[in-house]
Amino acid sequence: MPNFRCFSLFPGFFSNTDLHRRRKTPFFSQPAAPRKVLCNMGLIALCATLGACATYRDVPPNSPKAVVLETMGSPNFTCPMADGGTRAIWTRQPNGQYAYGTRFNSAGIADRVESILTDENFRKLDKGVWTPQDVTCEFGPPAKVTRVGLGEKNEVVWEYRYKQANAWNSLMYVYLGRDGQQVTHHHPGPDPAYDYEFEIMGF
Repeated sequence: MPNFRCFSLFPGFFSNTDLHRRRKTPFFSQPAAPRKVLCNMGLIALCATLGACATYRDVPPNSPKAVVLETMGSPNFTCPMADGGTRAIWTRQPNGQYAYGTRFNSAGIADRVESILTDENFRKLDKGVWTPQDVTCEFGPPAKVTRVGLGEKNEVVWEYRYKQANAWNSLMYVYLGRDGQQVTHHHPGPDPAYDYEFEIMGF
């Protein structure tokens, strides 16, 4: 049976809600062409019919690199590791809400492929010292980099767009101090990009 890599075929397609798709102008600034949308819908229907859509959950632990890439496609971000291995990340930032990661050892064997933009994974930031390089290699590049606060409270902030508890449209704010060199704290918050949805619903 053919192996359709649905994950890599339509980035961002699943991140829009029904409401966004019904709007005259799509939620994000670059609307998809109608032909592309119809093509994506056709591919989804085909995958559903054949039951052959492979996801990160279909990659067994300790899989060789070729098996991982067959399912996931090529990663769009990589980091070298101290042990000679490679950290590989498939991220949908800045507009998407999901990212997946694995670690290949020096022999090209992946430990496991997992969803990395989760509250549980972000709690890793509570322990130890995290540099910008450490954060990027764990979670991938952020959706946005800003500065907030006045005077001594002014800090560099990285924003990661994600689905909190796999349900809420959220941003994880990662603060890296005035000089942007070390994580000081982090917290989630509502994603203002979805405010329009709540206005329509009367909230």
